[in-house]
Amino acid sequence: MSIFDIFERLNKEKEQSRGSFEFIIAGLGNPGAKYENTRHNAGFAVLDAIAQKYNADMKKLKFKAQMGDAVIFGKRCILLKPVTYMNNSGESIEAAMSYYKIPVEKVIVCYDDITLEPPDIRIRRKGSDGGHNGIKSILTHTDEGEFPRIKIGIGKKPHKDYLLSDWVLSKFSEKEKPLIKEAAVKAVEAAELIVQGKIEEAMGRFNNN
Repeated sequence: MSIFDIFERLNKEKEQSRGSFEFIIAGLGNPGAKYENTRHNAGFAVLDAIAQKYNADMKKLKFKAQMGDAVIFGKRCILLKPVTYMNNSGESIEAAMSYYKIPVEKVIVCYDDITLEPPDIRIRRKGSDGGHNGIKSILTHTDEGEFPRIKIGIGKKPHKDYLLSDWVLSKFSEKEKPLIKEAAVKAVEAAELIVQGKIEEAMGRFNNN
């Protein structure tokens, strides 16, 4: 085998590897110790739970994100935790979509929702940004809203005068921590159903709490 044949084979293997992912599962949040255990990082909590369950190493940095690789019910999935900060989450997700040629309907996004109380979650097939800056960024970069979402309840503001930014960046109380863990477990189950093409079952199971 000549050196040219070896290079050609390596290039083919690289291209096959690039096209082998079927889904992106992204969790939204803010990087750094300052934001650990904050309400806005509920999406990160879900990705951590998926990575733990499927023994995925999330240490690789690519596409402006911590990236992992998991096979979930026979589907090879990219796990992404963007490190762009919440408002620029779309940069990371669009880059991964483009590189691996993954259509938007196979991008599952996990993020916090102030209209739900923990441990409730909600599954949506598509939708608007709903005032969430992370989702707004994804819509800006992909120009499409038809990606499934897993919303994790983080609770409503304690009173109307409480600044929304202060609330979502506040930390969960000791009483709330087990509820968020419970929500993360539900979200992992929902993601497993979605990659199997069972989003209706996921909505039926988790949207009627």
